[in-house]
Amino acid sequence: MKKIVVVFLIVSVLFSCGNKQKQTSVEPSGAHPEWAYEAVIYEVNTRQFTPEGTFTAFAAHLPRLKELGVDILWFMPIQPIGETERKGSLGSYYSIQDYTGVNQEFGTLDDFKQVVRQAHDAGMKVLLDWVANHTSRDAVWMADATSDWYVHDSLGNISAPYDWTDVAELNYDNKEMREEMIRSMMFWVREADIDGFRCDVAGGGAAG
Repeated sequence: MKKIVVVFLIVSVLFSCGNKQKQTSVEPSGAHPEWAYEAVIYEVNTRQFTPEGTFTAFAAHLPRLKELGVDILWFMPIQPIGETERKGSLGSYYSIQDYTGVNQEFGTLDDFKQVVRQAHDAGMKVLLDWVANHTSRDAVWMADATSDWYVHDSLGNISAPYDWTDVAELNYDNKEMREEMIRSMMFWVREADIDGFRCDVAGGGAAG
């Protein structure tokens, strides 16, 4: 049932934004899982949580977080960070290079899956921060996708939202891009058994 709810929400959000000409408004579904109501949510910054900055090191603290009353772990983005026009030496977690990749600084996909298993065993849910509005400037989609997967300015250059010069804004009028976004989200549901997503810039392009 959990997976059905997650899939429904992904499809509803991402496909509704591509129907702007056919539909003037989108009514919220309100289909929140019961476990989300009144839950205590802890935002996990993997790099900063422990001196090691890894999934494995973080996992050792799960019992303590459970004792503190945490119900849901919300992981800040764990994907590889873009290099092109990177801000600072570390870059931004929200400049994602590969939606289905893992930042090697934190460990491997198997390491993350182990954290999810341990969290579930402790009775906690796991959410992944999802950056649906934009990618890094050197994202894998830049090479694999046609140019209209991204928003362009009047000069034909790929747009950056606000002053976020390290990222490229995605074009939600493009059906192929939306479908690939859904596939990327479902990767984490199927492969890592996460329970859902926290959507960054939820009022951006993905919201329609």
